[in-house]
Amino acid sequence: MPPPAALAIAKQKGLDLVEISPTAVPPVCRIMDFGKYQYQEQKRSREAKKHQRVIEVKEIKFRPKVDEHDYDFKKKHIERFLANGDKVKATIFFRGREMAHPEIGRRILERLIGELAEVAVAEAAPRQEGNQMHVILSQRAGRKSQPRRAQEAVAEPVTEE
Repeated sequence: MPPPAALAIAKQKGLDLVEISPTAVPPVCRIMDFGKYQYQEQKRSREAKKHQRVIEVKEIKFRPKVDEHDYDFKKKHIERFLANGDKVKATIFFRGREMAHPEIGRRILERLIGELAEVAVAEAAPRQEGNQMHVILSQRAGRKSQPRRAQEAVAEPVTEE
């Protein structure tokens, strides 16, 4: 259909002639209410943004001489962050003579990766940069993360006897 005829039909119906695919031969046009189309596109994009979740990277810091209780406490924090759908950067800080023994820090990170193997996967092997060694852990693909608000709302039911 020639463009002037399409424009005449669009004006007669009180609508717009919108070019959909200008690179096609011949160009593809559609008769529609362009304002309504823009509004619907904005509505779709707003709806898509509601369902998106930004993944944060939380950092947990260890020392080479970390005590067993402190290690377990921080490991539980890592599990909680992973359950919320965040990534975790586990970092070991070395000071002074501790720099001479990076294998101690590597052992701690390898132990952490091993103990969290069922809930987390290391994105890369532990690596050292300057006076710190770190590894980034992310949630295992098969696990499902709970949104923060839903997790807070889940409470254990109280049963009365």
